[in-house]
Amino acid sequence: MPTDEHIYQQMRNAIVEHQLIPGTRLPEDKLSDAFGVSRTVTRKVLQRLALERFVTLQANKGAFVTQPTEKESLDVLNTRIMLEPLLIPAIVANWSDAHSHRFRAMIKQENQANANHQHEQAIQLTARFHFELAYLADNAIMANYIEQLCYRSSLIIAAYGSHSSVSCDCDDHAQLISLFEQQDTVAAQDWMVRHLDNIKASIQFEKDASVDVDFQALFAHSTPYAIQ
Repeated sequence: MPTDEHIYQQMRNAIVEHQLIPGTRLPEDKLSDAFGVSRTVTRKVLQRLALERFVTLQANKGAFVTQPTEKESLDVLNTRIMLEPLLIPAIVANWSDAHSHRFRAMIKQENQANANHQHEQAIQLTARFHFELAYLADNAIMANYIEQLCYRSSLIIAAYGSHSSVSCDCDDHAQLISLFEQQDTVAAQDWMVRHLDNIKASIQFEKDASVDVDFQALFAHSTPYAIQ
């Protein structure tokens, strides 16, 4: 039987990857049947996703995938623009050759996803790049917050973004890694601001229509061992 954490991860990934689009209703009974768990377990997961703003709970109506508003979306992106550059000096101070190797490997995965037109996977990979960088600043509280902002950004980009939201030749993540290797803090901060500004500029606010979802089919191959 899948754990609460496994169900949470699978549902969050499905939302971020736009398999469950904003506005989609999330019936407890169908989700419980899909995962083979009780409605109590499903309700607990939905409440956790609601706390993190991936799901909206409506009295007498149930749970829905959150449809970010324009203001909320801009607030999330503007907060990232304010906070992420502040971590750059600490990231530069902690940078090592091992970090260069690790993050360049992540960039290779991003580029491959973009080359294969795997837009949803590219969204997740770019979010991971940013929040894992944040953890190098050795401030767990700030990094945890940025991780949540990155996941919320992924939902926003999946809903309103385009290819340029995650792939821009003038904004390649490899440029940032080179600046870290050169210990160029100021240039890295400038790069980060420009990069996040470009993501914000790529967003076009249009609402998706809710669709019926076959939860059994969507989560049919979901196993606890699939979590990365």
